[in-house]
Amino acid sequence: MTNFMINLDVLLILTFAKSLGGVYNIIPSISAITGVSPQRYLWRVSIALHIGPRFVIAFVYRNWYRAMVDSLSDPEASAGEHPGTPRRKRARKACRMINVVYWLNLVEISALCGVTYISNKENYPLHEKVFIIFMTTSLSYMLATLKLLKILHPDGPQTPKEESSLRYKQAFFALSIASTIGLIVFFLKHRFLCQDLAFSWFALCEYIVASANMGFHCTTMLDFPTEDFIIARNAKQYKKPHSSLGWKLD
Repeated sequence: MTNFMINLDVLLILTFAKSLGGVYNIIPSISAITGVSPQRYLWRVSIALHIGPRFVIAFVYRNWYRAMVDSLSDPEASAGEHPGTPRRKRARKACRMINVVYWLNLVEISALCGVTYISNKENYPLHEKVFIIFMTTSLSYMLATLKLLKILHPDGPQTPKEESSLRYKQAFFALSIASTIGLIVFFLKHRFLCQDLAFSWFALCEYIVASANMGFHCTTMLDFPTEDFIIARNAKQYKKPHSSLGWKLD
């Protein structure tokens, strides 16, 4: 977010109130901010630094969700239960949804790489298609995550932190949906009606979409409040004295 704001400030200083397509606009799109020098280099470096950990976090989330499913299908808790019981059905449904969430997350991250390193100045048709993939998978990932949490906790969150995380996720998803609708409307007005400031409103909606996406993923800090991300040799020798979760990443 900090890098994005720096890039925005630089572009506004250099190209304030620039005419786009013969109509007046005052706010540049994210593609305009990150597609020209020197901002593109700052943006690409920032994406390169955090994209690797995001893939790891996607894997960690999958293990975390599977640990929750294991508690549903615990042999002791479900001993004697028929395979068709609600508990067993919920566990199987959750397993399928975990895979959906996992792969949507991976595609979203990959699409983010695509829109970052394929700028609209270099290849607009491809950049546009990858951006659509990013938007689609981002919203689908948010929706699938909320659906999965509902399956895992049908009676609602079990702790205050889980409740806070869920509320933030729901709020960011709702904000993403609303801003995406605005984004589409103003893009069509710009493309087909060439209205003044339509592209600026499109860009503003794009900023909100990006911010909501960042906020949704930042709920990781609420889901794993006391966990450490460590890359080390002989990791088995490391033992953390306090852990908030009853599972580990092997």
